[in-house]
Amino acid sequence: MTWHLGRLAGFDLETTSPDPLTARIVTACIVQLGGGQPTVAANWLTDVDGEEIPAGAAAVHGISTEKAHAEGVDLRLAVDEILGALTQVILSGIPVVAMNARYDFSVLDREAERYGFTPLADAVVIDPYVPYVIDKQVDTYRSGKRTLTALCQHYDVRLDAAHSADADAVAACRVAWRQATQYPQLAAMTLDELHTAQVAWAAEQAASLQEHFRKKDPAAVVEGAWPLIPRQLEVSS
Repeated sequence: MTWHLGRLAGFDLETTSPDPLTARIVTACIVQLGGGQPTVAANWLTDVDGEEIPAGAAAVHGISTEKAHAEGVDLRLAVDEILGALTQVILSGIPVVAMNARYDFSVLDREAERYGFTPLADAVVIDPYVPYVIDKQVDTYRSGKRTLTALCQHYDVRLDAAHSADADAVAACRVAWRQATQYPQLAAMTLDELHTAQVAWAAEQAASLQEHFRKKDPAAVVEGAWPLIPRQLEVSS
């Protein structure tokens, strides 16, 4: 059985900020689907550790500060549970699909660091997003946007409620399945081969984009690490 016919776990976060190093988790979803088994989803709404949700972020995902504080669970507890749920998925050998994996995994990693939790173990990750990674690699010169909504339209995938964590997680898995169906070279890879290839593709794409940006700004830097922005090494005084 090729990977795209087996079970996948979609993972998505909605947060307070586009910066993965400072964003706080507002909602999260891990949904397991496919492989001839029932769909199983786990969802979290957090209290954002008492922080404010900026109006711009609330406009995207629809969760206000008031709602999060009133109805959300303790963020520390949610992070612990999310890490535990993803660890179970990883130990089960199920690949994790994340639309913009570098962002979501980096946000979760920094939350784990804030609370002193053990970092998430290495996972086999599939990322249908661009520039992180597959869509840009298999269809480099297609014009137009490559947002989740645009990818769903391109691959004829239903997106029930964009920018809700559960809908986005399911959509990411559906896009990955469609990509594997449309591009046999993806389906022919083992999961380990696909993961390793995405690491290389992400680095290549980042280097190319950085070269482009440096034509105007010689100091421009585009992060090439995937699927996680590494933590900075502590510098002893």
